[in-house]
Amino acid sequence: MKLSVVVPCFNERSTIRTVIARVLEQPFDIEIVAVDDGSTDGTRDELEEAARADARVRIFFQPKNMGKGAALRRGFREARGEIVLVQDADLEYNPSEYGRLVKPIEDGVADAVFGSRFLSGDARRVLYYWHYVGNRFLTELSNMLTDLNLSDMETCYKVFRRELLDQITLEEDRFGIEPELTAKIAAIARTKGYRVYEVGISYSGRTYEEGKKITWKDGVSALRCILKYNLRR
Repeated sequence: MKLSVVVPCFNERSTIRTVIARVLEQPFDIEIVAVDDGSTDGTRDELEEAARADARVRIFFQPKNMGKGAALRRGFREARGEIVLVQDADLEYNPSEYGRLVKPIEDGVADAVFGSRFLSGDARRVLYYWHYVGNRFLTELSNMLTDLNLSDMETCYKVFRRELLDQITLEEDRFGIEPELTAKIAAIARTKGYRVYEVGISYSGRTYEEGKKITWKDGVSALRCILKYNLRR
């Protein structure tokens, strides 16, 4: 099965070429769908050079900075693979772990897979305590309303069968896409019998000095989205 790796990018010039190289090293029939979200630091130039160097890299440019959710919607529309995986453009998540993420789908037991930073015995960089507390709170609240027992709802690594993703209409433009995706996957799993799995992954988080972008305001937005997309149904 073809694997489409959707990479939303915003001002990631220092890491994007390394991420692309690591993704292309993975032993899959693979394509990269990179969506630049209005970068101003030269990320677009790096993407264009990567696309010229390898036909498996397809790039799309947003007209302005619209947010991670908007970039993912564009990437999902453009993806051609039977399996779609989300990869951030920084170096926090390791593409060498695609095998364990995709395996439940290839084995025919899962339709969506979440990569949990808190299940794995692998290395995890120790950083912000209050980020961890906020993540746990949001994940638990999401679980109460979706009736899933995830350990890491906010993870970047989410993998889907194409047929499942095509049945979801996404709305959020920014980081609220994570709880929205989770709520809508849970709803379709309940009604149509789709299966959700979770596997452990390693994690090498960045500091704000190194380019981390998420803030407390995104936590408030996530709370709003958890309530909105679960209670609305």
